[in-house]
Amino acid sequence: MRTRRIGKTKLDVTEISYGAAPLGGLYRACPREQAMETLQAAWDSGIRYFDVAPWYGLGLAERRMGDFLRDKPDGSYVLSTKVGRLLRPVPTGTVPEYGYVNPLSFDADYDYSYDGIMRSVEFSYARLGLNRIDILYVHDIGGYTHGAAKNAVYLKQFLDSGVKALEELRSSGAISAFGLGVNEVPVCLDVLRHADLDCILLAGRYTLLDRSAEEELLPRCRQKGTSLVVGGVFNSGILATGPVPGSHFDYMPADDDVLAKVGAMEAIAKRHGVPLAAPAMQFPLRDPIVASVLIGTAKPSSLTRNMEIIEPRLPDDIYAEFEPYTLVAPPLGSEAVRV
Repeated sequence: MRTRRIGKTKLDVTEISYGAAPLGGLYRACPREQAMETLQAAWDSGIRYFDVAPWYGLGLAERRMGDFLRDKPDGSYVLSTKVGRLLRPVPTGTVPEYGYVNPLSFDADYDYSYDGIMRSVEFSYARLGLNRIDILYVHDIGGYTHGAAKNAVYLKQFLDSGVKALEELRSSGAISAFGLGVNEVPVCLDVLRHADLDCILLAGRYTLLDRSAEEELLPRCRQKGTSLVVGGVFNSGILATGPVPGSHFDYMPADDDVLAKVGAMEAIAKRHGVPLAAPAMQFPLRDPIVASVLIGTAKPSSLTRNMEIIEPRLPDDIYAEFEPYTLVAPPLGSEAVRV
């Protein structure tokens, strides 16, 4: 599989990467055997960049990811995880409802400080059982998750001391790159005014349907030399399923306007003889600032199916036909789960 460089670093990642939220039981149970089979399918398909987070299954996805990667040769893969939440144990059966089925018995507290980030990294090493993490993302900072008032506190905490922790980890060689892992554009612009980021994992905001990142964030990333890793390319599923009953956009049931826009997009894709998921997956990779497209599933068959539509690349002029049906301002979605 082709690779691309992360920012100004020497780190190369595969153009398609695997996002491990489903391994933590996102929305539906994921037995361990199924998790391992899905990771093996990703590996067999050529994927060598894997992303995980303490939040996914409250530690469960990190444990499974570490178990899978532990016997892989040094340097054969790139691994990212996230900071910003610290897990603490809670009594069995008292885990709050966050959208994960059968998570581990932990809850999470937000902490974007120097000490919080350093503790989070040590905890991740222990859960992963690995001695190397390549990229750290600051997870879910921003008004989209916290609201304006709380985020002002968290953002100050991060800029005053959390950035220093990440810079120390990078300069020491403990990590190769750091950035943000978020679902919104405004906080990316806020942080880029004060800090240099190697990369941003942005979910759902630079997709075939939602172009919120296009006007300001992409030019800023080019100026700063910051790569994008694009997650949520199906916008919570609707660009994979089409506008079927019960389809979701931005973690919520799609409204009539979104259903109509996606219906028009699906018709365009059919005229070109491809499923809508194909241009949805390929669209972000048209821009060199995008280092990788992140896909997440807990089914080996789904992963294989998605990998089959990443090639051959569609002609560039097809994307102009989708332009009239795009969104530029995302709605606020559910705060239960952030991927």
